[in-house]
This record gives sequence, structure tokens and C-alpha cells, in this order.
Amino acid sequence: MSTPLIQFVGVQKAFGPKVIYDDLSLDIFKGETIVILGGSGSGKSVLLKILIGLLEPDAGEVRIDGKNVAHGSEDDFLPIRKRISMLFQGGALFDSISVAENVAYPLREHSALSDDAIDARVREALARVGLAGSEHLSPSDLSGGMKKRAALARAIVAEPEVLLYDEPTTGLDPANTRRISELILQIQRDLKVTSIVVTHDMPCAFLVGDRIAMLHDRRVRLAAPVDAFKHTQDPVIKDFIYAMEPQK
Repeated sequence: MSTPLIQFVGVQKAFGPKVIYDDLSLDIFKGETIVILGGSGSGKSVLLKILIGLLEPDAGEVRIDGKNVAHGSEDDFLPIRKRISMLFQGGALFDSISVAENVAYPLREHSALSDDAIDARVREALARVGLAGSEHLSPSDLSGGMKKRAALARAIVAEPEVLLYDEPTTGLDPANTRRISELILQIQRDLKVTSIVVTHDMPCAFLVGDRIAMLHDRRVRLAAPVDAFKHTQDPVIKDFIYAMEPQK
């Protein structure tokens, strides 16, 4: 692969006596979808928050385009956050405004686009996730799956370079889980984004991932292409895959 777009190098992070990472290193390459797996408390969501500056590592480096941003100020992270969008686990839609206004929010806050241009981008984003015509609805009018898709439209409307997904299928039924997984795939193909997907959903992980990284024992235990990950002989990873896959 080419030079990594994002690198975690020897990252350490603890919350009081609870050590999350003691030596986490991971390369993420432009245009790939990498899935982050791990048990509860392994630091999956912490990795995303460190990347966008919501948390600061205790030691180590976080490099974007080779530049260490691990201990940057809020001002340092502003241009980084313009390149990265995140789909939060609960969707994080604002209940007091319409679907269109929710999707438009990042453009109104961080762009100089005209109202007409913003409206066009909002319609395009909603159509891309299968919600054309929903602009005037309230989030309370949407089902759980529709809320996730509206939040995904908001994540892509600013045309980010990197998309972060925090448990994108949590709380969804099997049909909506499959639909969200297929949307992640389609968006990566159409928009050529780099995607980092935190999930415990093994079918989603195997469907959307180019590579899978497993967090265990305060570091990355294995990062490998999906097929190699599936067939690893590592007993910890085999046990995790078996435990998390739906049993027939």
C-alpha cells in the first residue's frame, strides 16, 4: 500500500487506573475501509475520539499526512475536523429542527455556500441514503433506520475525506443493519472516502471492511485483510469471531 493517511504510533491512554492503550500502533490507508473490533472497554470509540481531538493521548503520536497532531490545540484541529465527519452511535440528530436543517448544519456552520447551494447538497445527500423527499420531516417522524440514514446524510454532506462510524448498526433490525452496511460500502465506492468503522457486528465487519483491526490487551492484536482475519489461527481472535457471530 501507499504511505498511510493516518497513523497511530505507540499511543498510550488511561483514565485514572484504567489503562486503555499501552502501545497502540495502527496505519490507515487512503481510500480503504478499516473495521475496528474489540471487546467492551477495549478502546474502540476512544480511538475515534483521539483522532478528532476530543481526547488527548497520554503518550505517542497521531499522524495525519505525516504530521503529528496528537497534542494539538482546538485551533489546530479545526482544519482536521473539516476533513473528517463522524456518524455517532445514536445518530445525534437535533430534535427541534427538520431533517433538512439537520443535514445542512455542518455546511451552515463551516462553509460559505449560498442557501441554494446548501439546499442542493442536502437534497443530494438525502437521495444518496434513500431519503429523498424527507427534507421537511422532523427526526421524531423517522424510524430508527431512517434516523441513522439521515445522520449519515449529514456526515457526507460536507464531502469529507474521512468518515468515522461509531457502531453504525447498533439497535437496528437485520434488514436495516444490512441496508446501513450496504450504504457504507456504496459511499466508500462513490465518494472515495477513507472509512473507519467501529462495530461489534461481525456480518457488517466482514461485508464492509477491506481490513479488520482487533483491539485486545491494550493494543492492536492483529490488523489484516478480511480473509486473512477470518482464517487466522490466533485463538483470541477465533474465540471473538465465534462469540460475536450469530449462531444458527
